[in-house]
Amino acid sequence: MGYAVVLGLVGVVASLVFLGVTELGEEWYGASATGWFDGHVWWIGVAAGAGLIVGVLRHVLHMPKKIPGLIKDLEEQHIATRWVPSIVAVSAVSLVGGASLGPEVALGQMGGGAAELLARRGGLDEDDTKSLTLTGMAGAFGGLFSSPVMTMVLLLEIARPVGRQFRRAFYGILVASSVSFGIYFAIAGTVFLGIYTVPQYTFENWHLFAGIGLGILSAVIVVVLFAIGNVLNRLFDRVSLPAIAKPILGGLIFGTVGYALPLTNFTGSAQLNTVLTTGGTLGAGLLISILIGKMVAFAASTASGFIGGPIFPMLFIGGTSGVIISEIFSGIPLGLAFTCMLSAVPGAVVSAPLSMVLLAALFAQIGTLQTTPVVIAVGTAYLTLAGLKTLIAERSKTQGDAGATAPLSDDSAV
Repeated sequence: MGYAVVLGLVGVVASLVFLGVTELGEEWYGASATGWFDGHVWWIGVAAGAGLIVGVLRHVLHMPKKIPGLIKDLEEQHIATRWVPSIVAVSAVSLVGGASLGPEVALGQMGGGAAELLARRGGLDEDDTKSLTLTGMAGAFGGLFSSPVMTMVLLLEIARPVGRQFRRAFYGILVASSVSFGIYFAIAGTVFLGIYTVPQYTFENWHLFAGIGLGILSAVIVVVLFAIGNVLNRLFDRVSLPAIAKPILGGLIFGTVGYALPLTNFTGSAQLNTVLTTGGTLGAGLLISILIGKMVAFAASTASGFIGGPIFPMLFIGGTSGVIISEIFSGIPLGLAFTCMLSAVPGAVVSAPLSMVLLAALFAQIGTLQTTPVVIAVGTAYLTLAGLKTLIAERSKTQGDAGATAPLSDDSAV
């Protein structure tokens, strides 16, 4: 518990400093423009310049080509401490430069890395070290997710510690995230709770069946996202450019997309609020373009060497999809479509259904009955995607075509 308090303090300091630095990107970006080519041409130069800095940093720091993603870090309950400073530096440049990524990878690295150093210094065994690593990550995430409960459920659901390790991780995460949240709120004064104001709607029985359809559609959207990511990964693997220059190309791609469709820039958190509040005036055509543009920007950011988390970009993709559905099918309440898709798109990829449902409940402040379709949508999305993976894998074995699984097997984004 003493370690947990220390890691909560370390985590909140790391969160405040890192998020404060990355908010500099929002300053050069300015207010969220919404229309076609409402951005500035010089944004492309900023993104390319960020790519140059990323390329130089990765080269000078001798960083490996592939960095473990957030989900892998949680599943392994381990952080390679030697790479923490490098990952944090590159992630900060990535986010300030407008890459379509989130801050959770860098925060998890700092919190988990600090925990591993404490465990090493204290001579803890392997199980206690893993529990402490989760505790450190919770300390860093306490301010980000603005809810100790959300942090605790997310980490435990993905990491899945068992036995004695679970008990130690549970209480460690609870203490660290609570300490972090309390200090973060006292200093920053802002939280993500209720960040998205959705119109209230009355629950009806048919919403349960709508949850099934929205879940299937979420899985389809994730398949499209994986396909785009697979294409861009192959492009960057095959292009005959020095490794230091590939992030520049990636910056040019998402910078151009951001100039054409400004709402695709950055993490997508503030931009999704703009989509939610102005979606009715943007039109379905522009919203679909923004959705596809965000997928391209996200995939280009991850494929070219920028470093960041997948959660907030996938929330943007899911939430925007919900707004589009409500625009096209006016009989589906906006609150229903938005919350189901907000949770089901990341829920199709991450085996953490409770976290995804809780996320919608906290971020959108929906009622108890309104969470039921969200539960169904998340479960349907995950099972549909898992079924598609199985069918494609079986077909590839039959036909001897190993490449057939590529669009659904590339999990580098998460």
